[in-house]
Amino acid sequence: MSTTLLRNGRIIDPANHRDEVANLLIVDGRIADPSTAIPKEGVEEINCKGLVIAPGLIDLHVHLREPGQAAKETIATGAQAAAAGGFTSVVCMPNTTPAIDHASVVTWVKDKARQEACVNVFPAGAITKGIAGEEIAPIGSMAKAGIVALTDDGRCVQNHQIMRRALEYAGMFGLPVMDHCQDASLSAGGVMHEGYWSTLLGLQGWPSIAEEIIVQRNAQLAELTGTRIHCQHLSSAGSVRILRRVRGRGIPITGEVCPHHIALTDESVRGYDTHYKMNPPLRAQADVDALLEGIADGTITILASDHAPHCDYEKEVEFDHAPFGITGLETELALFLDILVHKKKVLDLPGLIAMYTVNPARLLQLDRGTLTPGAPADVTLIHPGKEWTFDKANSRSRSRNTPFHGWDLKGRAVRTIVGGQTVWAL
Repeated sequence: MSTTLLRNGRIIDPANHRDEVANLLIVDGRIADPSTAIPKEGVEEINCKGLVIAPGLIDLHVHLREPGQAAKETIATGAQAAAAGGFTSVVCMPNTTPAIDHASVVTWVKDKARQEACVNVFPAGAITKGIAGEEIAPIGSMAKAGIVALTDDGRCVQNHQIMRRALEYAGMFGLPVMDHCQDASLSAGGVMHEGYWSTLLGLQGWPSIAEEIIVQRNAQLAELTGTRIHCQHLSSAGSVRILRRVRGRGIPITGEVCPHHIALTDESVRGYDTHYKMNPPLRAQADVDALLEGIADGTITILASDHAPHCDYEKEVEFDHAPFGITGLETELALFLDILVHKKKVLDLPGLIAMYTVNPARLLQLDRGTLTPGAPADVTLIHPGKEWTFDKANSRSRSRNTPFHGWDLKGRAVRTIVGGQTVWAL
């Protein structure tokens, strides 16, 4: 029997409305009942004074790049980066080569993760075959193989009839659909936010309306079908307004925010640095303010990274030709703690932890994100006030495409425990 005792930490478990200084006992990879007697010998004790003991953090928007794109990231290296960021569970996106659009590929990813990943890896399946937006993928067989959601992330299903039918099928299997909200006809050729800076820099603009029109479509389809839709990486003020209005009517739709969309604005692109090129793009300060307001009032309920690794040579080209995306697993928690809790005071610690634990777990129907006795012992220890500087040279990811190199941050995970075993510690 393996036993670990976490002593004198601030236990924050939003799923059980728990916030107190106490001990947490882990026995054989499970959270133990507080009344369980502590053995006299063979107990690993960890002093958590000054630390937060949180349920293992969940990132539901991560690109691990396998199969087929191992030069950028592998399941093993991506999992190591997740652990270093405090994440015990990640949901991997299906825009791989081949796409995760068939039960056989789902099984391959799960087997590979079981063998090589130090954290839990939950695959999402593609909505359409090849993520081409033309034919619905075999949702039933992928559900049986173990996907936790459907998404064509990286692309957006443009045909509304196909999207409607996909939602109807997804609903039959109890799966949420996560959507990359982008009208391709409106954003065509865009490489940054359409506005003052795109005009000044002479770069093709990607207007906010291209995101907002799909958010509105998704709201109407969620109402029609009753299937849960989750809008990925929201970036615009209009999207927040739409989401606030329709959620107030009880429509089953949610949204997430990534740290770069509140830490940076489109002005960051003024140096043509491709590390600031992402999809959706960095937007104006008014959009950042609206995202912060949406987080504060509960319109936006989930935080995520959209960890999107790329090889150095892919980013070392002209801005127009560089791929979209940045890495984020190792910096997202610190950025959100720094901005949302310490500087802007948009959230308190329990509120932030809920957006990384109970909220994504409920959306995906995972038995994670809680410290309830009997639950898997996935735990993240957080030092909320720890000051540190991010150095990309120390990243566990296989890629280094980040705009946050050299940033001074406040707050970070200091230990990540998966199934009762420490997989990373500072």
